[in-house]
Amino acid sequence: MDALVERLDVKLREWKPAIANEVRQYVKEIIDLADRDVLDIMQSRSVEQEILDLLDESITR
Repeated sequence: MDALVERLDVKLREWKPAIANEVRQYVKEIIDLADRDVLDIMQSRSVEQEILDLLDESITR
């Protein structure tokens, strides 16, 4: 088994259930994007939200 998969398996058992479920959803989304060969042109929602948060912060300053 790949070292990354082994580490993910351990972490999913260690994390709180809500965090583990969120990570599972992200991994599913990444796999889906990779299967459709669009991983390189798509940005995750979390990255988009981080950018929007940064823009909001700079506007309010």
